[in-house]
Amino acid sequence: MIPRVHKRGTRTIGLLYYLYGPGTHEEHIDPHLVAAWDSLAPDPGRDPEATYADLQQLLDLPLAGVAEGRRPAKHVWHLSVRAAPEDPVLSDEQWGEIARRMAAATGIAPADGAPGCRWAAVRHAEDHIHIIATLVREDGRKPRLHNDAGRAQAEARLIEAEYGLKQLNAGDGTAAQRPTSAERHKADREQRERTPREELRETVRRAVAGAVGEEEFFGRLAAAGLLVRRRTAPSGDLLGYTVALPDDRNTDGEPIFYSGSKLAPDLSLPRIRERWSTPDTPGRDNGTTPVQLAAPPATGPAAARRRATTAAWQAMLVIDHGDDGDIAAQIAAAGEILDALAKTSAAHTREELRDAAFVFERASRSHIRAVRGHDRALRQAARDLVHGGPPLGRGEDGATTAMLIDMAFFLVTAAANWHGKKQHAQQAEAARQAAEHLRAAYRAAASQPMAVLHHRGRMLPLPLQRRHTLLVRQALPELAEQILTEAGWPALAATLADAEAAGHDPALLLTDAVARRELDSASSVSDVLVWRLRRAADLPADASTQPLPGTAATPASSRSRTSRPAENRGDRRRGR
Repeated sequence: MIPRVHKRGTRTIGLLYYLYGPGTHEEHIDPHLVAAWDSLAPDPGRDPEATYADLQQLLDLPLAGVAEGRRPAKHVWHLSVRAAPEDPVLSDEQWGEIARRMAAATGIAPADGAPGCRWAAVRHAEDHIHIIATLVREDGRKPRLHNDAGRAQAEARLIEAEYGLKQLNAGDGTAAQRPTSAERHKADREQRERTPREELRETVRRAVAGAVGEEEFFGRLAAAGLLVRRRTAPSGDLLGYTVALPDDRNTDGEPIFYSGSKLAPDLSLPRIRERWSTPDTPGRDNGTTPVQLAAPPATGPAAARRRATTAAWQAMLVIDHGDDGDIAAQIAAAGEILDALAKTSAAHTREELRDAAFVFERASRSHIRAVRGHDRALRQAARDLVHGGPPLGRGEDGATTAMLIDMAFFLVTAAANWHGKKQHAQQAEAARQAAEHLRAAYRAAASQPMAVLHHRGRMLPLPLQRRHTLLVRQALPELAEQILTEAGWPALAATLADAEAAGHDPALLLTDAVARRELDSASSVSDVLVWRLRRAADLPADASTQPLPGTAATPASSRSRTSRPAENRGDRRRGR
């Protein structure tokens, strides 16, 4: 159940005309009262003798007893209460009881018998009601409406439990503003997939991913085709910005601009500048002390994806063991990785990656303030992804995409677990939804490179296959039976053979990969270990051009055998 307090108004009759009218798209059906401050209140919807003016005059009657200068400038209060799509259709009696509870909970009509406001609840659809009230009590005083939106949300959670409705997660005030009904109807009318507010939020988030300063940020906005206005002080200092879609216009034909803070709390210019400051040298309001991210190396998408995979791995270790402020920064920067990945995705993964980034946006903020600067590695990785561009083909570009998506799945899952421990219900649910989109994207990205590895595993000489089967049983006794019966086992066997041919000890690689991170959320342990081993051993993600280990075509290894890859040894020295 979703209650929403709307902007206050000045004309009771105007809102009544809308509530009882046909609606913008003739969507209002049988408008009528389900409850009111007085059971004898006139109902223009069901009583042919009653008029809108009758109801308006009775609702506004308390205003007459208030001196002109003491009347509230905006006296019309409006609350809509909508059921979830999965909920059953409620009766008028049930909606009437819900309306009375909402009026009491918000302070419009206190349940303790104290003087309240006049109000009425109108139903013009199966799934929601509207409550209109006049913000002057019967005794001429103003109602106490502090945190009326929060109290409506709390009451909704109780109603859901008592009525057996879908249990929604409580908000914490850090969510982005939802599109209004008018915005949604306009998007439907113009056949837009998302409202302009949502499109702009997505585009601005992609523009800020890995950006290092204002000029680059605004340049990306312009390159994305947005109309951009900068707000400056008389001194010339930049204070903020607004953006608009070129084809989203009002009735006068003018573009409709949104400020960054109206798109999301962390997209205001001051909050964006925080991404460009370090904890030791905090950025000033004019953003003149940015974090110095390195210029992206002159390499392609595959190298950028490998670096991003390593950065995501290190971020997971921080989420496991870091301080809350550092963890919040890593999770926020994980959103930039997803935005950059969606921006540079190939066609067969684009939709799922875009949806993953879209829903994870809610998980990137909480009341725990991110300590910026500690997220530099992830932000650098996002920058590298943007400059590396989209994959040029399936090959190494496509295989490293699968590797990165696999790691991003575990990064997002770690974020969901942390939010869950902190009782951040909405953020935890958003991260879990993002993980499911990433799981679907991984299946699309991994099908070709895993098929190559699967074939290589089947082609390994039988003695080598048996040796690696025994190795798994000895190194991972608790997981061995599961791994050996998974469809991905041949691909893992091929990876173990490749690692051994490259000079690594496959047993130590296996035990290290399992010990360093949980595998419970993996749908295929074999797949996860394939990518962890190929990353740690610096093996090509695409094995299609590699010689088959254990055959005459395999060249002698030019690398000495090591007990552990250099990258992992470095992690150990850093205490990770």
